[in-house]
Amino acid sequence: MPTPAPAADAPDLAALLPRLRARSEALRRESAAERAGRLQRLHQWISQNRAAVQQALHQDFGKPATETDVTELYATQAEIRHAIRHLKRWMAPKRVSTPLALLGTTSWVQYEPKGVALIMAPWNYPFYLAVGPLASALAAGNCCVLKPSELTPAVSALLARLVREVFDPAEVVVVEGGKDAATALLAQPFDHIFFTGSPQVGKVVMRAAAEHLASVTLELGGKSPAIVDATADLRDAAEKLVWGKCVNAGQTCVAPDYLLVHESVQAPLIEEIRGVLRRFYDAEGAGVAASSSFARIVNGQHFQRLAGLLEDAQRRGATVALGGGVDQSQCFIEPTVLTDVAPDSGVLQEEIFGPLLPVVPFRTLQEAADFVNARPRPLALYVFARSPEAQRYVLGRVPAGGACLNDTIIHLGHLELPFGGAGNSGIGRAHGHYGFLAFSNEKAVLRQRVGQTGIKLFYPPYTPKVQRVVDLLLKYLG
Repeated sequence: MPTPAPAADAPDLAALLPRLRARSEALRRESAAERAGRLQRLHQWISQNRAAVQQALHQDFGKPATETDVTELYATQAEIRHAIRHLKRWMAPKRVSTPLALLGTTSWVQYEPKGVALIMAPWNYPFYLAVGPLASALAAGNCCVLKPSELTPAVSALLARLVREVFDPAEVVVVEGGKDAATALLAQPFDHIFFTGSPQVGKVVMRAAAEHLASVTLELGGKSPAIVDATADLRDAAEKLVWGKCVNAGQTCVAPDYLLVHESVQAPLIEEIRGVLRRFYDAEGAGVAASSSFARIVNGQHFQRLAGLLEDAQRRGATVALGGGVDQSQCFIEPTVLTDVAPDSGVLQEEIFGPLLPVVPFRTLQEAADFVNARPRPLALYVFARSPEAQRYVLGRVPAGGACLNDTIIHLGHLELPFGGAGNSGIGRAHGHYGFLAFSNEKAVLRQRVGQTGIKLFYPPYTPKVQRVVDLLLKYLG
């Protein structure tokens, strides 16, 4: 694996924010066309450096080029194009209706940038989850500091190059480094912090933001369940579950983390999954490890964690129904389906973030919903059922950040839908207009006509006449 990037020097960080804050005042007054021009330059750079992005992702954890195209490049470019297309409308003041009590006034919501934003990107989708939020922040008119993950140093270096070649250094800066650099950045008084990562680190970010009363968007993780009802199309469900679980070798925050399967269809579903795994990753019969379509675990530490979870599950009585192969020299974990999993096993207690898939049978949908609700609220919920009643039942009883019916993950790519968590899985929303709003202050504006007398009816002194007017207000308008 590549050598992690060095930490940034503390004096550089101390001088960073004042420079960006000074520039942010000019960005605040920019037109939609000027902001769109900045986004166009970003889009063009990415288009011209497609091969470099593919190479960096492969260097960091063996990600297939096609997978990079779909999950990193297309997703990022779609976010940028969407912002450019809708930016003028997003920036326009939004008129609101006037209540009778304030008749004669005019009101609207005016959108203004928060100022200087810190974007802390994770290692699992290190390009998309850095540049996507950056596009939203720039669309909203902010200056930005981008902190990539030190666990993907090739992508981190590429992002630093991108920013140098595309942006004014008084507008966007990349700070590379590890925990020390992140800690030093969090000590600075940013106006907004956008963090993608684990709930544990999210709590650290939120505490740091509280010191400066900075707003936050926390895109966290959690155990996202997939519920497979007895009415599901099993072949269709198997294909979508395998893709959702195995893309990026399972290192996806919205990957199905465990399966709740109606007991009547557990055995045939596992057989369908077996066939899908063979078609996707072992069509030649050489084994998944030989597939050029399957990524690797990001580093030895995460490999050891996943291998430990697999060993723990087996030690507690779990059966390896499919897969089970590991190779430390390649940081390779084979897609693995586990049955008979003990409730206290690590794979059912912590977010897996890898290609291990425990299966838990259920008899009724209430039993499945209760199983999910006994745990922290998930980032995503997946329901496979042809029955509309089953779909409505689960959606109405299981809180989650987002949900898909008869698919996995793809809600993340719908730019008209908000993306984010609930409770332990996150705070705030991202993507499209919701990302623009996350980095914007929605300023309420009310304009009163000069000499307007309506509200003056309630001015002191509070005479009986004033009280009668108040009584009428409460009776008819309250």
